[in-house]
Amino acid sequence: MECPIIPLSDKVVILPIEEGEQKYGNIIVPDAGGEKPEMGTVLAVGPGRISTDGTLIPNRIEVGATVMVPKFGAQVVVVENETYIIASENDVLGIIKQKEDNE
Repeated sequence: MECPIIPLSDKVVILPIEEGEQKYGNIIVPDAGGEKPEMGTVLAVGPGRISTDGTLIPNRIEVGATVMVPKFGAQVVVVENETYIIASENDVLGIIKQKEDNE
């Protein structure tokens, strides 16, 4: 998917993953209402941040990574009827590892 946003500095653009209802057989388990972090796929990454001595510190997050950001720690924007999350690399809580097929 082509990202319509070009992030600056250490910002990353994230496409949120829609969470559906959980089903176990015929039973629908409603959301308990607890605050969960937002998860999504990184679509674009800025070049990085500038240190105090003027050198560029590149972002460690790569395009295509699945990440978690706090529900209220990032900026949500809508561009061309699509919702995106823009967050600083420091705001990202973690990168979700993909399971390997051979395990």
